[in-house]
Amino acid sequence: MFSKILIANRGEIAVRIIRACKEMGVATVAVYSEADKNALHVALADESYCIGRAEAADSYLNEDRVISTALLAGAQAIHPGYGFLSENAHFARLCRKNGIVFIGPDPTDMERLGDKAILKELMSGAGLSVIPGTKAVSSAEEAKKAARRIGYPVMLKACAGGGGRGIRLIRNENEIDDAYMQATAEAIGAFGDGSVYLEKYIFPARHIELQILADEAGNVVCLGERDCSLQRRNQKLIEETPSPAVSEQQRAGIIRTAVRAVKKIGYVGAGTLEFLYDTDGNFWFMEMNVRLQVEHCVTEMLTGIDLVKWQIRIAAGIPLSFTQNDIPMAGSAIECRINAASCGTLRMLHVPGGPFVRFDTCLVEGTAVSPYYDSLLGKLIVHAKTREEALRKLRAALCELVVDGIPTNTEEQLRIVSDARFSSGDYDLTFMGSR
Repeated sequence: MFSKILIANRGEIAVRIIRACKEMGVATVAVYSEADKNALHVALADESYCIGRAEAADSYLNEDRVISTALLAGAQAIHPGYGFLSENAHFARLCRKNGIVFIGPDPTDMERLGDKAILKELMSGAGLSVIPGTKAVSSAEEAKKAARRIGYPVMLKACAGGGGRGIRLIRNENEIDDAYMQATAEAIGAFGDGSVYLEKYIFPARHIELQILADEAGNVVCLGERDCSLQRRNQKLIEETPSPAVSEQQRAGIIRTAVRAVKKIGYVGAGTLEFLYDTDGNFWFMEMNVRLQVEHCVTEMLTGIDLVKWQIRIAAGIPLSFTQNDIPMAGSAIECRINAASCGTLRMLHVPGGPFVRFDTCLVEGTAVSPYYDSLLGKLIVHAKTREEALRKLRAALCELVVDGIPTNTEEQLRIVSDARFSSGDYDLTFMGSR
């Protein structure tokens, strides 16, 4: 096991990783930008180092400074969290070159699985049903030819994409030129890679993802599914597990298939397989995220399994200590993402309490929300014996949460979880568009 880990991230996920390390008896090193000098993760870590200006490119995305700090501090491993360097194969190789363990997949796997068009070929060969689509298309004209073959509507997506960036829905050929230009420009700005591909638009559908853990010994487990269908402009707002739309029989079937697929491709680490689930009960594979998901904690609340600790153990070569049959998945867990609506300074914070209520956050009084980073302030998660009880608990917790000084989306989240359609479980990716 590692004795010291550097956390190459900020915000609530940096705090989350530091807490896991402390519980494991592992020393922590925080890096921070000038804008984050008073951040909670800086105060909680055993050591903290400023690595640049507020802009992410000069700090959290500066590979050489992160590596240099790890070497200076004597860290044996780096946990990248999510976002920033978490899916950067070059950075993972740089870690390895400098004798530092990257807590995540092998860089070769990151490249192999990071291109979503290539990934679909691999998963199709491994037994998953994939959405009809293309490899990278090099021009709008090539996209038009492919779209005619696939049939409209289609989705144009960034090959190196994530977080809803570089995605456009195209309903007819007249929309392709503008969509291609916008998607490639957005992909270059977000990922440094403007390549895009096409896939058939499955509609109506739900967004279902499966949480996977796989160790070096070839053991693979699936910790159930998360329903991530509550989205606005491809950005997730609410996640829950289990999905109210998936039956026990369907769940058991897709878990078996997903575990076989992950074993066949030889993946090691934490990962998430994402699907579109159509009205006929079909699971269409979309992509695989080879990192910790923002919404990992809703799975932790349901199963009691600490995903961050297992990421660290797997990276240290420790095999999984449980099998698929050992995973408890009783009750219902639901998560609301609490986002800042604008910049501000926190004057007062009141976190809801009670059994099985969790609020993962980086907020402390005096925290200033800057324009440089993601708007996520925290994640409010509840667990109960039934979905109905979990919804009541979540509504009560949202009413109790106070974030004074920073405008948030808390009221909107309360309206959503009080909506009759959401409460019934009969919702899909169109929900926010109908409001």
